[in-house]
Amino acid sequence: MTRETWSHRQPVVFYVEHMQEPVGLSAPIVAWCMHELGGVPVERLLSSAQMSDVATVRLDDGRRIVIKARPDEAGRARACVDVQRFLDDGGFPCARPLTTVTVIEGQAVHAEEWLPGGDMIRGDGPDVAEKFAALLADLVARARHVDVRPPLPNPAWVRWDHQGAGVWPAYDWHDARADRITLPRDLEETALRVRVRMARADLQRVVGHADWETQNVRWQDGEPYVVHDWDSLAWLPEAAIAGAASGTFASAEHPSLAPVESSEVFLDVYQQARGREFTAEELQIAWAASLWPAAHNARTEVLYGKQLIALGALRDQASERLALANA
Repeated sequence: MTRETWSHRQPVVFYVEHMQEPVGLSAPIVAWCMHELGGVPVERLLSSAQMSDVATVRLDDGRRIVIKARPDEAGRARACVDVQRFLDDGGFPCARPLTTVTVIEGQAVHAEEWLPGGDMIRGDGPDVAEKFAALLADLVARARHVDVRPPLPNPAWVRWDHQGAGVWPAYDWHDARADRITLPRDLEETALRVRVRMARADLQRVVGHADWETQNVRWQDGEPYVVHDWDSLAWLPEAAIAGAASGTFASAEHPSLAPVESSEVFLDVYQQARGREFTAEELQIAWAASLWPAAHNARTEVLYGKQLIALGALRDQASERLALANA
Protein backbone atom coordinates (compact mmCIF):
# COMPACT_ATOMS: atom_id res chain seq x y z
CA MET A 1 0.00 0.00 0.00
CA THR A 2 1.18 3.55 -0.64
CA ARG A 3 0.09 6.87 0.79
CA GLU A 4 0.67 9.97 -1.26
CA THR A 5 1.03 13.52 -0.03
CA TRP A 6 2.85 16.66 -1.05
CA SER A 7 5.32 19.04 0.40
CA HIS A 8 5.65 22.47 -1.19
CA ARG A 9 8.60 21.19 -3.18
CA GLN A 10 7.46 18.00 -4.91
CA PRO A 11 5.17 14.98 -4.51
CA VAL A 12 6.38 12.44 -1.97
CA VAL A 13 5.14 8.85 -1.90
CA PHE A 14 5.53 6.96 1.39
CA TYR A 15 5.65 3.15 1.26
CA VAL A 16 4.13 1.96 4.52
CA GLU A 17 3.12 -1.67 3.90
CA HIS A 18 4.01 -3.98 6.81
CA MET A 19 5.51 -1.08 8.80
CA GLN A 20 5.11 -1.12 12.57
CA GLU A 21 3.97 1.83 14.68
CA PRO A 22 6.85 2.25 17.17
CA VAL A 23 6.64 4.63 20.12
CA GLY A 24 3.08 5.60 19.27
CA LEU A 25 3.83 7.13 15.86
CA SER A 26 1.74 6.16 12.85
CA ALA A 27 3.28 4.21 10.00
CA PRO A 28 3.02 7.17 7.59
CA ILE A 29 4.94 9.42 10.01
CA VAL A 30 7.60 6.73 10.49
CA ALA A 31 7.96 6.48 6.72
CA TRP A 32 8.15 10.27 6.51
CA CYS A 33 10.99 10.24 9.07
CA MET A 34 12.87 7.73 6.95
CA HIS A 35 12.37 9.82 3.82
CA GLU A 36 13.12 13.25 5.32
CA LEU A 37 15.61 12.43 8.07
CA GLY A 38 17.10 9.07 7.12
CA GLY A 39 16.26 7.50 10.45
CA VAL A 40 13.54 5.54 12.24
CA PRO A 41 12.12 6.59 15.64
CA VAL A 42 12.91 3.87 18.19
CA GLU A 43 12.23 5.58 21.53
CA ARG A 44 9.77 8.24 22.71
CA LEU A 45 11.45 10.53 25.21
CA LEU A 46 8.71 13.10 25.84
CA SER A 47 5.28 13.90 24.49
CA SER A 48 2.50 16.43 24.84
CA ALA A 49 -0.79 17.07 23.12
CA GLN A 50 -2.65 20.35 23.20
CA MET A 51 -2.75 22.60 20.15
CA SER A 52 -0.22 20.26 18.50
CA ASP A 53 0.84 16.66 19.03
CA VAL A 54 4.49 16.91 20.02
CA ALA A 55 6.80 13.92 20.39
CA THR A 56 10.48 14.01 21.29
CA VAL A 57 12.00 10.82 19.93
CA ARG A 58 15.34 9.08 19.52
CA LEU A 59 16.12 7.89 16.01
CA ASP A 60 17.92 4.62 15.35
CA ASP A 61 21.13 6.53 14.62
CA GLY A 62 21.06 8.21 18.05
CA ARG A 63 19.75 11.63 17.06
CA ARG A 64 17.13 13.17 19.32
CA ILE A 65 14.52 15.26 17.53
CA VAL A 66 11.06 16.73 18.00
CA ILE A 67 8.18 15.79 15.69
CA LYS A 68 5.15 18.09 15.60
CA ALA A 69 1.78 17.39 14.02
CA ARG A 70 -1.23 19.70 14.01
CA PRO A 71 -4.30 20.35 11.85
CA ASP A 72 -3.46 21.85 8.48
CA GLU A 73 -5.04 25.32 8.48
CA ALA A 74 -4.70 26.92 5.03
CA GLY A 75 -0.91 26.65 5.02
CA ARG A 76 -0.53 28.33 8.41
CA ALA A 77 1.90 25.69 9.73
CA ARG A 78 4.24 26.12 6.77
CA ALA A 79 4.36 29.89 7.31
CA CYS A 80 5.16 29.41 11.01
CA VAL A 81 8.01 27.02 10.25
CA ASP A 82 9.39 29.34 7.57
CA VAL A 83 9.51 32.20 10.09
CA GLN A 84 11.12 29.94 12.69
CA ARG A 85 13.80 28.88 10.21
CA PHE A 86 14.47 32.50 9.21
CA LEU A 87 14.88 33.55 12.83
CA ASP A 88 17.15 30.62 13.63
CA ASP A 89 19.32 31.43 10.62
CA GLY A 90 19.70 34.94 12.00
CA GLY A 91 20.74 33.78 15.46
CA PHE A 92 17.50 34.21 17.37
CA PRO A 93 17.20 31.61 20.17
CA CYS A 94 14.86 28.95 18.81
CA ALA A 95 15.00 25.33 17.69
CA ARG A 96 16.16 24.80 14.11
CA PRO A 97 13.56 23.19 11.83
CA LEU A 98 15.01 20.02 10.33
CA THR A 99 12.37 19.58 7.64
CA THR A 100 9.74 21.53 5.78
CA VAL A 101 6.06 20.93 6.50
CA THR A 102 4.40 17.92 4.90
CA VAL A 103 0.69 17.14 5.14
CA ILE A 104 0.16 13.56 6.32
CA GLU A 105 -3.40 12.34 6.74
CA GLY A 106 -4.67 15.89 7.20
CA GLN A 107 -1.98 16.82 9.72
CA ALA A 108 0.81 19.33 9.06
CA VAL A 109 4.00 17.58 10.17
CA HIS A 110 7.57 18.78 10.59
CA ALA A 111 10.64 17.98 12.68
CA GLU A 112 12.98 20.27 14.57
CA GLU A 113 16.02 19.95 16.79
CA TRP A 114 15.52 19.19 20.46
CA LEU A 115 16.79 21.87 22.81
CA PRO A 116 16.14 20.67 26.38
CA GLY A 117 17.18 22.59 29.46
CA GLY A 118 17.16 26.21 30.45
CA ASP A 119 15.12 27.81 33.20
CA MET A 120 11.78 29.59 33.39
CA ILE A 121 11.78 33.04 34.93
CA ARG A 122 8.81 33.28 37.25
CA GLY A 123 7.16 36.40 38.51
CA ASP A 124 5.04 39.25 37.17
CA GLY A 125 7.05 42.21 38.40
CA PRO A 126 8.57 45.02 36.32
CA ASP A 127 12.02 43.38 36.24
CA VAL A 128 10.58 40.28 34.57
CA ALA A 129 8.47 42.43 32.24
CA GLU A 130 11.62 44.21 31.03
CA LYS A 131 13.32 40.97 29.98
CA PHE A 132 10.33 39.63 28.08
CA ALA A 133 9.62 42.96 26.40
CA ALA A 134 13.16 43.34 25.08
CA LEU A 135 13.22 39.78 23.74
CA LEU A 136 9.87 40.17 21.98
CA ALA A 137 11.00 43.45 20.42
CA ASP A 138 14.05 41.66 19.03
CA LEU A 139 11.87 38.90 17.58
CA VAL A 140 9.44 41.31 15.90
CA ALA A 141 12.27 43.45 14.51
CA ARG A 142 13.91 40.40 12.92
CA ALA A 143 10.64 38.91 11.64
CA ARG A 144 9.85 42.09 9.72
CA HIS A 145 12.46 41.00 7.17
CA VAL A 146 11.08 37.55 6.44
CA ASP A 147 9.23 37.06 3.16
CA VAL A 148 6.43 34.70 4.07
CA ARG A 149 2.71 34.30 3.66
CA PRO A 150 0.94 35.64 6.78
CA PRO A 151 0.38 32.84 9.33
CA LEU A 152 -3.41 32.98 9.24
CA PRO A 153 -5.85 32.28 10.76
CA ASN A 154 -4.54 33.79 13.97
CA PRO A 155 -4.70 31.69 17.17
CA ALA A 156 -8.11 31.87 18.84
CA TRP A 157 -6.74 33.66 21.91
CA VAL A 158 -5.84 36.68 19.74
CA ARG A 159 -8.54 36.28 17.10
CA TRP A 160 -10.68 39.25 18.06
CA ASP A 161 -11.01 40.10 14.36
CA HIS A 162 -12.86 36.90 13.44
CA GLN A 163 -15.71 37.16 10.95
CA GLY A 164 -18.14 34.90 12.77
CA ALA A 165 -21.30 35.87 14.60
CA GLY A 166 -21.09 36.69 18.26
CA VAL A 167 -18.22 37.75 20.48
CA TRP A 168 -16.01 34.67 20.38
CA PRO A 169 -14.31 32.99 17.40
CA ALA A 170 -15.21 29.43 16.47
CA TYR A 171 -13.03 27.08 18.45
CA ASP A 172 -13.49 23.31 18.34
CA TRP A 173 -12.45 22.78 21.94
CA HIS A 174 -15.05 25.17 23.34
CA ASP A 175 -17.99 25.29 20.98
CA ALA A 176 -19.91 22.26 22.28
CA ARG A 177 -19.63 23.43 25.89
CA ALA A 178 -20.43 27.04 24.99
CA ASP A 179 -23.88 25.95 23.84
CA ARG A 180 -24.67 24.63 27.32
CA ILE A 181 -22.88 27.00 29.71
CA THR A 182 -23.72 30.65 30.28
CA LEU A 183 -20.72 32.93 30.68
CA PRO A 184 -20.65 35.71 33.29
CA ARG A 185 -22.13 38.89 31.87
CA ASP A 186 -19.11 41.02 32.80
CA LEU A 187 -16.78 38.64 30.94
CA GLU A 188 -18.90 38.84 27.80
CA GLU A 189 -19.09 42.62 28.08
CA THR A 190 -15.32 43.01 28.46
CA ALA A 191 -14.64 40.81 25.43
CA LEU A 192 -17.21 42.67 23.35
CA ARG A 193 -15.72 46.07 24.24
CA VAL A 194 -12.26 44.84 23.27
CA ARG A 195 -13.55 43.43 19.98
CA VAL A 196 -15.33 46.68 19.11
CA ARG A 197 -12.26 48.77 19.99
CA MET A 198 -9.93 46.60 17.93
CA ALA A 199 -12.29 46.81 14.94
CA ARG A 200 -11.80 50.59 14.88
CA ALA A 201 -8.05 50.24 14.38
CA ASP A 202 -6.41 50.47 10.98
CA LEU A 203 -2.77 49.62 11.59
CA GLN A 204 -0.14 47.81 9.57
CA ARG A 205 0.28 44.15 10.49
CA VAL A 206 3.47 42.25 11.26
CA VAL A 207 4.45 38.74 12.31
CA GLY A 208 4.85 38.16 16.02
CA HIS A 209 4.64 35.51 18.73
CA ALA A 210 1.12 35.42 20.17
CA ASP A 211 1.68 33.06 23.11
CA TRP A 212 4.37 35.09 24.85
CA GLU A 213 4.29 33.31 28.19
CA THR A 214 7.11 32.39 30.51
CA GLN A 215 6.28 28.71 30.00
CA ASN A 216 7.39 29.08 26.37
CA VAL A 217 10.76 30.74 27.06
CA ARG A 218 13.89 29.31 28.67
CA TRP A 219 16.89 31.25 29.99
CA GLN A 220 20.48 30.45 30.96
CA ASP A 221 22.48 32.76 33.23
CA GLY A 222 19.94 35.51 32.66
CA GLU A 223 20.19 35.30 28.86
CA PRO A 224 17.53 33.86 26.53
CA TYR A 225 18.29 30.24 25.67
CA VAL A 226 15.31 29.11 23.58
CA VAL A 227 11.83 30.30 22.66
CA HIS A 228 9.29 27.53 22.07
CA ASP A 229 5.80 27.26 20.55
CA TRP A 230 6.26 28.66 17.06
CA ASP A 231 2.84 27.31 16.13
CA SER A 232 1.51 30.40 17.92
CA LEU A 233 2.69 33.06 15.51
CA ALA A 234 0.15 35.69 14.50
CA TRP A 235 -0.35 38.41 11.90
CA LEU A 236 -1.45 41.50 13.82
CA PRO A 237 -0.66 45.17 14.39
CA GLU A 238 2.66 45.41 16.22
CA ALA A 239 1.02 47.27 19.10
CA ALA A 240 -1.46 44.41 19.49
CA ILE A 241 1.32 41.81 19.61
CA ALA A 242 3.17 43.82 22.26
CA GLY A 243 -0.03 44.55 24.15
CA ALA A 244 -1.16 40.93 24.31
CA ALA A 245 2.29 39.91 25.50
CA SER A 246 2.32 42.62 28.16
CA GLY A 247 -0.57 40.84 29.81
CA THR A 248 0.50 37.20 29.31
CA PHE A 249 4.28 37.22 29.87
CA ALA A 250 4.10 35.89 33.44
CA SER A 251 1.74 32.99 32.70
CA ALA A 252 3.06 29.53 33.49
CA GLU A 253 1.04 26.48 34.52
CA HIS A 254 -2.17 28.48 34.75
CA PRO A 255 -2.66 31.58 32.56
CA SER A 256 -3.40 34.85 34.31
CA LEU A 257 -2.98 38.58 33.71
CA ALA A 258 0.06 40.57 34.79
CA PRO A 259 -0.46 43.67 36.97
CA VAL A 260 -1.22 46.88 35.11
CA GLU A 261 2.03 48.43 36.37
CA SER A 262 4.08 45.58 34.90
CA SER A 263 2.24 45.79 31.58
CA GLU A 264 3.05 49.50 31.48
CA VAL A 265 6.76 48.75 32.01
CA PHE A 266 6.58 46.05 29.35
CA LEU A 267 5.18 48.48 26.78
CA ASP A 268 7.71 51.19 27.69
CA VAL A 269 10.67 48.82 27.37
CA TYR A 270 9.31 47.32 24.17
CA GLN A 271 9.15 50.75 22.53
CA GLN A 272 12.66 51.60 23.72
CA ALA A 273 14.03 48.33 22.35
CA ARG A 274 12.31 48.91 19.01
CA GLY A 275 13.64 52.46 18.84
CA ARG A 276 10.26 54.08 18.25
CA GLU A 277 7.31 55.32 20.26
CA PHE A 278 3.82 54.04 19.71
CA THR A 279 1.26 56.58 18.62
CA ALA A 280 -1.66 57.35 20.92
CA GLU A 281 -3.79 55.01 18.79
CA GLU A 282 -1.22 52.22 19.05
CA LEU A 283 -1.03 52.54 22.82
CA GLN A 284 -4.79 52.23 23.08
CA ILE A 285 -4.72 49.15 20.86
CA ALA A 286 -1.95 47.66 23.01
CA TRP A 287 -4.06 48.06 26.15
CA ALA A 288 -7.13 46.62 24.44
CA ALA A 289 -5.13 43.64 23.17
CA SER A 290 -3.81 42.98 26.67
CA LEU A 291 -7.32 41.99 27.73
CA TRP A 292 -8.31 39.51 25.02
CA PRO A 293 -6.04 36.56 25.99
CA ALA A 294 -7.13 36.96 29.61
CA ALA A 295 -10.78 36.98 28.51
CA HIS A 296 -10.16 33.88 26.39
CA ASN A 297 -8.52 32.12 29.34
CA ALA A 298 -11.27 33.22 31.72
CA ARG A 299 -13.85 31.78 29.32
CA THR A 300 -11.94 28.48 29.31
CA GLU A 301 -11.97 28.43 33.11
CA VAL A 302 -15.74 28.87 33.20
CA LEU A 303 -16.50 26.37 30.43
CA TYR A 304 -14.37 23.64 32.02
CA GLY A 305 -15.04 24.36 35.68
CA LYS A 306 -11.45 25.34 36.45
CA GLN A 307 -10.18 27.59 39.21
CA LEU A 308 -11.12 31.16 38.24
CA ILE A 309 -7.63 32.69 38.26
CA ALA A 310 -7.74 34.53 34.94
CA LEU A 311 -11.32 35.63 35.53
CA GLY A 312 -10.43 37.07 38.92
CA ALA A 313 -7.48 39.02 37.50
CA LEU A 314 -9.64 40.22 34.61
CA ARG A 315 -12.32 41.50 36.96
CA ASP A 316 -9.72 43.32 39.04
CA GLN A 317 -8.14 45.08 36.06
CA ALA A 318 -10.68 45.31 33.24
CA SER A 319 -11.98 48.74 34.13
CA GLU A 320 -8.53 50.36 34.18
CA ARG A 321 -7.32 48.61 31.06
CA LEU A 322 -10.49 49.43 29.12
CA ALA A 323 -10.11 53.10 30.08
CA LEU A 324 -6.50 53.08 28.82
CA ALA A 325 -7.75 51.50 25.61
CA ASN A 326 -10.48 54.10 25.14
CA ALA A 327 -12.89 51.20 24.91
